Amino acid sequence: MAKQRSQYVCQQCGAATSKWSGRCDNCGEWNSLVEQVVESVGVSAIAKSSRSGKDLPARTLSEASDEATSERISTGISDLDVVLGGGFLPGGVVLLAGQPGIGKSTLLTQIAATTGMNSPVLYVSGEESAQQIKLRASRLGAGDGGSLKLASSNSAEDIAASIRTGRYKLVIVDSIQTLSLAEISSAPGSVSQITNSSNVIIRAAKAVDTAVILVGHVTKEGSIAGPKVLEHLVDVVLNFEGDRYGGFRVVRAQKNRFGSTTEAAIFEMSERGLSIVANPSASLLAERQNLDGSIVLAALEGNRPLLVEIQALVNPTSFGYPKRTASGVDLNRLNLLIAVLERRTKLKLSDKDIFVNVVGGLKLNDPAADLAIAMAIASASAGKKLSDEAVVFGEIGLGGEVRSVSGWHARIKEAKKLGFTYAIGPKTHASDAFVRGVGDLRQALIDYLQ
Repeated sequence: MAKQRSQYVCQQCGAATSKWSGRCDNCGEWNSLVEQVVESVGVSAIAKSSRSGKDLPARTLSEASDEATSERISTGISDLDVVLGGGFLPGGVVLLAGQPGIGKSTLLTQIAATTGMNSPVLYVSGEESAQQIKLRASRLGAGDGGSLKLASSNSAEDIAASIRTGRYKLVIVDSIQTLSLAEISSAPGSVSQITNSSNVIIRAAKAVDTAVILVGHVTKEGSIAGPKVLEHLVDVVLNFEGDRYGGFRVVRAQKNRFGSTTEAAIFEMSERGLSIVANPSASLLAERQNLDGSIVLAALEGNRPLLVEIQALVNPTSFGYPKRTASGVDLNRLNLLIAVLERRTKLKLSDKDIFVNVVGGLKLNDPAADLAIAMAIASASAGKKLSDEAVVFGEIGLGGEVRSVSGWHARIKEAKKLGFTYAIGPKTHASDAFVRGVGDLRQALIDYLQ
């Protein structure tokens, strides 16, 4: 009989050690080691397993059937289908992660109700009862018809058994952190429970070509809770981002084995649930006032052009060390741009508090936002404004030069559609008459801030 022993497993990185300590030696996280009982596997068992394998039946590319890949399951939301690469693939496993209250359960209820009108769908919740799910579905206007089934369970074995019946085309599990296997003694949400529960469900989904959506929690740092191996096990990882108290919510693919990772779906929350924003650029600029510190950026969310307002506020500091605050942009990138502004222009910002905000609650990772952020800071510091007929885009190097960016044709097309008359951008894009090229940051500030 295999002997049982206990070990301490880090709930952040999954590293195991034989004794407890306050800090994980692998990832440096404090108070993350949890005791778990494991069974030791003898040498004879390993030798037996190595002899019990069999030759795999291999096929050529032409022999492999592509029947399953041709029949995707639509979510009922066109933009979300684009993010997924055309919808849910039979046998594909999707991990949807986001902050508490961002709207994950709302979105999945809408998907389940729409998909359940044409295909059998199972919605399993480990956090709510079937009655609570029905209340939310009723609030969102979902009808009682169709093939949508509801269940409440925390057993990964029961969910996997339900998947293996083959009765359902789509199974939604909310959430993977609440599931557990009876054979494992650790609590739900631990590294071993998440890893083994997801393995059991994924194997069942692949065996009967059932699409599965797993809901994942996130930590206070914003990363997906549990071991990193969870993201490797699934086929698609979707991040649900935005401000849960207002503004737009964005769903983008962090990993996608069946499609692109450059697309994004932009939603707005209302009493009837989440709805796609048809023209987000017009919505973001509807209440804009042309003041100093306000710049319109021509950005890209995936392959979608988006005009968004960048706001900056510069005040004399009341402390010995100036404060830098960024909402919607990376703080390290903001500090870099402030250093370039001080070194390459005559602006003195070392005694100023600087605040930068992206209107609408969006988070920008586009390098083309550099020029707009720098011009917004300079505008707020000097009290000068940019013309309300101009949009800005361009990446800034450490020498202050304005560098070319990708997708500039789509950016200027979106700006023309909303009535802007010119764009301030890199010289390399000045072949289009709409773009007024600038070679460096200093030239952009002198020529266009008034």
